[in-house]
Formats: sequence, C-alpha cells, structure tokens
Amino acid sequence: MGEALATTLGRIAASADAAPVRGLALLTALRSTVPFDAAWLASADARGGVYLSLAELDLSHDVREFLGGPAAARDVAEAGADRDGPPVCHSDDPGASATPTWVDCLTPAGFQESLTLGLFVRVGGRVGLLVLLFRSPSPPPRTVRRRLAGLAPVLALGMDPMPGLLATTRLVPGTTAGTLLHGDGSVEPLPGLPGDHLLEDGSPVLAEARGRLDDGLFHSSFLWPLGGSSAPDGHARVTVVAAPEDAPAFLAGVVLVSPSPGLHGLTPRELEVLGLMVHGCSNQEIARALVVAPRTAAAHVEHVLVKLAAGTRTTAAVRAEREGLYVPSSVAAPTGPPRAPAHST
Repeated sequence: MGEALATTLGRIAASADAAPVRGLALLTALRSTVPFDAAWLASADARGGVYLSLAELDLSHDVREFLGGPAAARDVAEAGADRDGPPVCHSDDPGASATPTWVDCLTPAGFQESLTLGLFVRVGGRVGLLVLLFRSPSPPPRTVRRRLAGLAPVLALGMDPMPGLLATTRLVPGTTAGTLLHGDGSVEPLPGLPGDHLLEDGSPVLAEARGRLDDGLFHSSFLWPLGGSSAPDGHARVTVVAAPEDAPAFLAGVVLVSPSPGLHGLTPRELEVLGLMVHGCSNQEIARALVVAPRTAAAHVEHVLVKLAAGTRTTAAVRAEREGLYVPSSVAAPTGPPRAPAHST
C-alpha cells in the first residue's frame, strides 16, 4: 500500500496540472491511507511570514482563512512544525491548546488533534506546509506518523514552484545568469544559475524588469549595454518572464541574462534609437533625448530602417520589440518620458 501510494503521489506531483489541482489530488490520494477528518496544504511565503492556501479538504472558510494568517504561522514556528523533520503532533506539546490557533480556530471548529508537516525540497528549502486535522482526541498512531514522514519528499515535490520556473530558462538559449524577482521588489537566487552584477538588488536592469511585469507583460526581452551607455563591452540580452499563475503569490517573475543575439550590424547608438522608436518617440523627441541635432536623429532612424529591411518606423519597432533587439528608452533617455512599450509581447 505504501509503495503504491508513493507512486500515485509521485505521478500527481510531477503532473503539469496547476498547483491547486495537484494539491487537491495529493490530499485526496493521501486520505486513502492516512485517515484524517480535514486537511490543509499551503505554500510558504518566506517573505510575508505566512502560508498561502493551496488546497483543502473539509475545512470551513473561516478555518482556512485563520490558518493562512500570521497568528497561525507564529504558532507553527513556535511548535517547530516548520522545520525539516517528522510531523509534529498537537498532543506532543501540552501548551499547544492555549495558542491562538487552537483557542480561536481549531477547537471551536471541533478538532482535537493534528499532524503538521513542513515540506522541503533539496534545492530551494521550505516550500510549504501540510496540516492534517482529527476530531478524535486520540493521538495519531506512530505508524501513521512514520508513513507521513516517508511521504514528505514526494508531497514537497508537488508544492515546489522551481521546476516550472526553471523551465523558463529553456526559453532562452545560452542563459548565463538568472534571478527570481519577488512582488515586494526583493530578489532571490535562481537555483542552478549563477548571479550577475546586472541582477543585483537595486540595479537599473531589475527596475526595468519590474516595470514590464507591472505592465502585465508575460514575456519580454531587451538589450543592456555593458561597460557603460556606449556599450564598450557589447550588450547582454535580458529576458523577463512573469511567474505562472500557480506560482506562490510572492513570486513576480524570473529575470535571465544571456549573450546578445545577432544585432544586424546595428551600432550601440542605433540600438538606443530603436528603443526610443519602440517607445513611440518622433525624430524630434529622439533628438532631444540623445542631445543630437534633428538631422542626426533622422539619419539614425534611416540607418535603422535599412539594416532591419523595414519599410516603416512601425515595422522596425514591432520587429525590434518582438526580437528584444533594442536598448530600453530608460537607458537612452533616463530623464525623458516614462517607459512604456509601444507594443506588448
């Protein structure tokens, strides 16, 4: 039975279903061999200090909301149930019945026992929490606790957002660095990829990336000059991918760095001009942003059109944005109009 359940849970955890669907399927399968009266599966929001409800069985709305709040998270931490170890039983701690979670939530709801299990993965650490609730005051048998501990790795696999996020790296050939961008603006290393000075907290690259995510773009890319605005060391490609809908709410997206693609012979200045064209700037606005004569700006635009074999400015701008073949206007004109792409990707 144990091996069969582990196989079933493994198949569910590795499925391409959305995380809430996987979570509900995991709880349903688990109930077949670990009897419980209600269950709650949540992802860990390390930044917010709470747990985000993913799936539940037979819980009322009020109980689910309380478990997802800061008081319950504090009680879990004080009980040591958020550590990587065997499940923690409510009756293991005689003082647990006096905590807000039990006094204000679980006892009024008719529950008398629980098993709480922190879910951890090898890369990335804690990913979630499983709470099994029982109406009987009898502590769950040791065999049940051992069985649940043995299933922890596969349950954690079903909670882990990293496989889906790491899959985004395959969208970008030759990715050399990457970072996770959180909704609060902070960053976190992307497991398996090195960092890069372009992706350090507070960098203008990340400010540009945040702006694109705020604009609702799921996928976009652009070029970034290396060694200064004149790009003496060439350009890097930066790709921004929004976190999938089933990722934890605190994750905003992934930012990746890779070598620049073929530039069609465009000079660093022409790539800046392209960025301003993508932004929708006229020749006069380009001239003001780059502090050049209007005639010079017009010549740059003509050179861009020729090199991209584009008949119109709009065609050139669309192609540049589709291919990420431009330096953002925020670099070319940091004091100019607010960044806003002419076209979404």
